[in-house]
Amino acid sequence: MPVISILLIAAVVAVVWLVIIYNGLVRLKIRVANGWSQIDVQLKRRHDLIPNLVETARGYMKFEKETLESVIKARTQATQATTVKDKEGAENMLTGALRSLFAVAEKYPELKAGQNMIALQEELASTEDRIASSRQFYNDEVTRYNTAVKTFPANTVAPAFGFTAAEFFELKDLAQKEPPKVNFA
Repeated sequence: MPVISILLIAAVVAVVWLVIIYNGLVRLKIRVANGWSQIDVQLKRRHDLIPNLVETARGYMKFEKETLESVIKARTQATQATTVKDKEGAENMLTGALRSLFAVAEKYPELKAGQNMIALQEELASTEDRIASSRQFYNDEVTRYNTAVKTFPANTVAPAFGFTAAEFFELKDLAQKEPPKVNFA
């Protein structure tokens, strides 16, 4: 009888331990998903600003059609990307296209001084800051989650329930780690 009691207690302890580990991993995975949704919200905000920026610049930049088209193409690719890696690449391309647009816009003093352009540049700068903050939050949550998935004792449970490491959202090009310069003032 005492052996059965000991085995029963051991089984209960093992089940409780498994539930605690599993629930902890679920909580962390949800925080990672929340972090990604925050990035997505800010990227959508960025994508929504770009058509206004392009339309404002279009009237002044009649001979810069290629630059404007590259921004539009990069925005389209960014809005259609679905995975972290795809979004990462598309956002890198969009940042580069915006840098080109702002560099070309320097040639047009009346564009730089326009109220619409000034308002858009302030909104875009604010959005870039929000994206950076959201990306930092997401990557912090990914770090917590990946640490839990890969360390003992959770690493003994995680594979059985399909918990795998999450991807970081990083900008690969060091020049692109800074937000685009949008100072038209």
